[in-house]
Amino acid sequence: MKDLLYLKDDYLKEFIEKLFIGYRESFNDPKKILNKYSLGIAHHKAIHLISLHQGITISQLLRKLKVTKQSLNRVLKDLISLNTIEFKKGEKDTRLKHVFLTKKGNQIFNEIFLAQKKRIYKALINSSSIEINSFNNVLKKIINE
Repeated sequence: MKDLLYLKDDYLKEFIEKLFIGYRESFNDPKKILNKYSLGIAHHKAIHLISLHQGITISQLLRKLKVTKQSLNRVLKDLISLNTIEFKKGEKDTRLKHVFLTKKGNQIFNEIFLAQKKRIYKALINSSSIEINSFNNVLKKIINE
């Protein structure tokens, strides 16, 4: 029964607090960069997903971000005005719009990534492979992957 102490409410509350603080800190690192371009967290999330999935469609982006079309349109308009993204029609289905980062978009992504990478890299380098794999597996379960 002692093995399940981490399932008690107090431990779960502490774990949730650590997730919150970890999220806050890892997204706080690139704030100066985002502010420099008048961007927010929503823009950051879109840029990050587009960088990982170059050519993602609008509907795929909506599903991954779990936001409304209206919210995504506002973010995309801002990114277009900054010349950070571009759209290309699908080769097989021209009704589909595929989103790509421009050279400037990749530059902004890399600036943000480098700011976040320092904290994450430091945590990973000071962890064992077992700890990293275990943590990664728990995160996957939290996000239902």
